Order: sequence, then structure tokens, then C-alpha cells
Amino acid sequence: MIDLNSLFLPGFVVALLICLMSGYPVAFVLGGVSLIFAGLGVLAGSFDATLLAAMPQRVYAAMTNDILLAVPLFVFMGAMLERSGIASELLDGIGRLFGRRRGGLGYAITLVGAMLAASTGIVGATVTTMALLSLPVMLKWGYSPRLAAGAICASGTLGQIIPPSLVLVLLADTISSAYQKAQLEQGIFSPETVSISDLFAGAIVPGLVLVGAYLIYQIMMAWLRPDTCPAPPVVAGQEPPAIGDLLLRLFPPLALIIGVLGSILGGVATPTESACIGAVGAIVLAGFGPERRARANLTLLLLGMAVVLKTVVLPSIGLSLWAERIVLLVPVLCFLAMLVIALGQTLRNGGMSKTCEETARLSAMVFMILIGAAMLSLTFRGFGGEEIVQHLIDSVPGGPYMALAMVMAVMFVLGFILDFIEIIFVIVPTVAPVLLMSDIDPIWFAILISLNLQTSFLTPPFGFALFYFRSSAPPEVKTTDIYLGVLPYIAIQTLVLLTVAFWPQIATWLPYALR
Repeated sequence: MIDLNSLFLPGFVVALLICLMSGYPVAFVLGGVSLIFAGLGVLAGSFDATLLAAMPQRVYAAMTNDILLAVPLFVFMGAMLERSGIASELLDGIGRLFGRRRGGLGYAITLVGAMLAASTGIVGATVTTMALLSLPVMLKWGYSPRLAAGAICASGTLGQIIPPSLVLVLLADTISSAYQKAQLEQGIFSPETVSISDLFAGAIVPGLVLVGAYLIYQIMMAWLRPDTCPAPPVVAGQEPPAIGDLLLRLFPPLALIIGVLGSILGGVATPTESACIGAVGAIVLAGFGPERRARANLTLLLLGMAVVLKTVVLPSIGLSLWAERIVLLVPVLCFLAMLVIALGQTLRNGGMSKTCEETARLSAMVFMILIGAAMLSLTFRGFGGEEIVQHLIDSVPGGPYMALAMVMAVMFVLGFILDFIEIIFVIVPTVAPVLLMSDIDPIWFAILISLNLQTSFLTPPFGFALFYFRSSAPPEVKTTDIYLGVLPYIAIQTLVLLTVAFWPQIATWLPYALR
């Protein structure tokens, strides 16, 4: 005799996977399928309807979560910078910096990809922008289509690991909740937390190692196979770039990166406050544009001056409150005047409306998936899914680290069919509490997830970065060239992932040193 109640959980999982692959919006699939199966379970007497009473509290908790408040601000910053022309300036400036060297444009793409990742944190925007800007030039100069495709796709995925990555922002909330839950299960009633700054600090070294590995590979290709990445053609009358001009081009994005990450890692501002700084800086850069970049530099300097005076200089002097306000008045008023000018320019050219529309769309998608995932979590728990997952992980031979390897393999495969938002909100809360009860470091675990998803998004034939590149590449670049071009970078990312897995200190020493 078949027990119908035992079929609810596998039926729920199968129905969820089928609906996810149907192309219907993920947020509504998660919530709708969960609600339908919860209702069927209540009618069959195999689901406790009181669990659904927790849904309003979960939605309210998401609405009042300070960490998630940084999501629309970082999205706004990335969308605004995408329209500011900063990518073309960086590519031109760094490309000229390498001059006549073989493979110089490939080095420039890697470095610009890292800077754009640190500025926007959005993979699709970075890959598409780099493909549109640099691919025609690389093909014109005689670069191998494979080498060009691999460099652009790999550099674009750096937004998954280099702060302020949206992956790390969302992982911080999910991992922190799972870590606290694991500690409560172990009888620790004063649980520690994991913050965004912890994950940002943990991702810096692996991100830099990855960028360095990309550059080493490109240098080797320029040495071993110079025909695949020739030097740029000589143009009569072209003078070498002036150092002052290069610095003028590089200062704005570097100032924005240092301002955002430095304020978070230095404890000067919370992640949400730092995201506000990034959003304001993006408005300045987009408002003044390349032709008035000096004004943008002056505005960012005024903002930095006000922050340094308020947080470093004035507290050490010991002035009165009114004296501090008077000292800060001049740079703040000058900055506000410049910001108003930049804001008016973005409103006139339509950049603000398009950026706000993109921010609202992506932020709404993130939070709707979060609400759907909350419903999924309650339904999964009601059918006894958590106990089954814990039993499966505990029964894996080799202990918790072998179970971690199995979970990473599953996430890698799911990265082919699910976006990182669904994986973070659906898969991570299910398996993370069980793994973190085995004394696995939460920061190390989060960085491994980020590196793993980055590798998955680059792996043929379903990698999302490949789809973004294919949509922007000309027809003469074959799909096989794209797939073969990314294979060396997949090997590099796998090597870095294994290195971090076997030496956790690469990801953990900086966060704990800054605490």
C-alpha cells in the first residue's frame, strides 16, 4: 500500500523543477507551486497549516532588513555607471597605457573588467559592455576570436566575486541567517553574525588572485603564441598618452571604488551608507560625462574631503559641535551644488529615468524571489524536507567536507539553469544550516559559493556569461570559438576555487584581521 503523504515532498520538488524550466517568472513559480502543494497537503492532513502563519512575519522581516536595503542602491550605482561612458574611458585609457605591447588590449580588458566589477557588480552589464566596446577593435587588430571571447567573458564574470558584488550582498543575509540558525541548534543562544563587510573583505584576496591568474595566462599566450594577440597597428602621428590624461581618466572609478569599499572595510560607514555614497558618486560621473570629467573629479574630492574631515580630522582635534559644522559647511555646500548640476544633467539626458526604471525592475525581481523563496522554505519544512536534507548530508561518506563538495557540485550544475538569485534564496538556506553546524567557517563557505557560481556561469554550454556575449558578438565569431576560448579560464577559476578550498585562510584572514 503506497502512502500518499510520502509522495508530497518528491512531487513538490519535481513540480518545482519542471515549472522552473518552463520559462515562467521564477518568483511566481516558487510562491505558486509552494502554495498549491501546501494547500493539497492541508487537505490531505499531511501539512500543518499553522506554518503558513509565519509568512507575514517573513515578509515584514525582509522589508525591515537593513542589509537588503543596500541591494537597490548598489543596483542603481551599477545601472547609472553603465550609462556614464566610464567603461569606454577606462578601456581607452588602460589600452593606451600598454602601448605597443602584444596582448595589451587583453590586459586592458582584464583590468577594466575588474574595475567595472568593483564599480557595478553586475555580470550581464559588464560582459555586454565589454563585448560592444572592445571586441570589434580586437578583431580589427587581428586578435584570435577565441582569445578575445575568452578574455571578455572571463573578465565579465569577475563581478561575481569582486566587491561590491550583488552575489555577496545577497549571500551575506542568507549566510548570516543560516549561521545563526546553526548556532541556535547547537545550543549557542548568543549567536555570532556574518556581515556584508566580512564577505567583501573575504572576497578581496581571491578576486585579486583570479585577476592575477588571468593576466599571467594572457602574458604566456602573448609569449608562446604572439600571432593570436598582435601588437596594435602603428598610426602615423599618434603620440603616446600623457600621464596626466591617463590619471584623469582613471581617478573617478578608482575614487568611487575606494570610497565604497574603504568606508565599509574601515568601519566608517555601514554597507547601506556606503551604497548611498556609491549611488551619489555614480550620479556625479554620469552627470558630468567624459567632456567635463575634471568637474566630476573635483566633486568626488569634495565628498572625500567632507568624509575625511568628519570621521578622521575633526574628532582628533576636539572641536565643539558648532565649530565642526562650520568647518564642514564649505565642502558640503560646494559638493551639493555640483551634485545638483550633475543631477539636472542626468534628468535632461534621460539617464536618470532609465536608471530608475532598471533599478526598480531588478530590485523588484530580487525581492519577489525572496518572498517566493520564503514560501518555498515554509512548504519544504512542512513536508519534512529539512530533516531529509540533514539526514542525506550526515550520511555522505567522508564527513562534512565531502558533503560540502557534494553541495558545491549540485550548485555548479544548478547554475546552468537557475540564476544566482534563485540559488542563493532557495538552495543555500536549505543546506547551509546543516553544513555550518559542522564547524565550517561561514565566510569561507560563502566565498566558495561565489567562486563556484562564477565558474558555473562561464562553463559551456549553458553559462549565462556566454549567452550575454553571444547576444553582443558579431556573426563571424562562432559559438565554438566562444566555448573553446573560455576553457582555459574555466581551468584557472577551478584552480583558484580548489586553492581557496584547501587553504581557507586565503578567504578568512582579512575579515578576521579587520574585526
